[in-house]
Amino acid sequence: MPRVCVVGAGAIGGFLGTHLARAGAEVSALARGTTLVALRDHGWRLEEGGELLSAPVAAAADDARELGPQDLVVIALKAPALPSLAPQLTPLLGPRTLVLPAMNGVPWWFSHGIDALGDAPLESVDPGGGIAGAIPAAHVIGCVIHAGVATRAPGIALHRMGRGLIVGEPAGGESARVQELAQLLRAARFEVTPSTRIRYDVWYKLWGNMTVNPISALTQATMDRVLDDELVREFISAGMREAAAVGRLIGCDVTQTPQERHQITRRLGAHKTSMLQDVEAGRPIELDALIGAVREIGARVHVATPMLDALYGMTRLFGRVHGLYPL
Repeated sequence: MPRVCVVGAGAIGGFLGTHLARAGAEVSALARGTTLVALRDHGWRLEEGGELLSAPVAAAADDARELGPQDLVVIALKAPALPSLAPQLTPLLGPRTLVLPAMNGVPWWFSHGIDALGDAPLESVDPGGGIAGAIPAAHVIGCVIHAGVATRAPGIALHRMGRGLIVGEPAGGESARVQELAQLLRAARFEVTPSTRIRYDVWYKLWGNMTVNPISALTQATMDRVLDDELVREFISAGMREAAAVGRLIGCDVTQTPQERHQITRRLGAHKTSMLQDVEAGRPIELDALIGAVREIGARVHVATPMLDALYGMTRLFGRVHGLYPL
């Protein structure tokens, strides 16, 4: 029975944790506040398809030292929370522990090994390299999640759509440990695709949502209404063209056009983006993982990003005015 720890038992964490526990894994949680209390009292809970699914939690704590080394650590935090928490995760890591970051945007490991970006960490997502120092690259398996999940209440996740997971080695290629992880996740009823180029998969998802997310936060509009406005849609397309130009120089060449991607996005209908949900809940926005990192990478490979710069600046100001982005 594999030992799994979910760090951050909110929407995605609750979704993954509940299904892994129901599949027989020994799933613990590193949580805090009302979520920690709910997990201790009720275990894992997930509302899905009109049912409330539940499973026992192996242990729930706010200190990783109480949980000990794991076989798999799933990091399901919002990106702004990880730099300060990463050093506290060391007790969860054994020699063969896998770390699966189930997070939005550009992850801290993304630039490692890309010659064009140099050796320095991305300051936008890993200031000072603290995350990389606390979580050695050898532990990491890249991950992209295609699922719509929200938090119904502390300790209760709500699954709305999708159950796709893409997993792969950050350096690319195939590996036995990715195949083993895929088997574990499939046993938990996830639709898993092992990837030989997980960086591209991360960039492709980011390319599609990095502009819609902040625009929805600024306007309070659902995705369908954002794309229905022809002026906003062209602004989004311009930002996507900038990101595509950056991607071509780092081995993440997106061949799809913005218009083709808009048609895919439209299938989601009147969907609230994760950033809009964060704004409505008064949570910090993940601006740097979505746009700040793209701007930083663009600067390193000498690609101008004026549209993304403007969107970043406006959303940063919005976040600061509303207490959702640090001064």
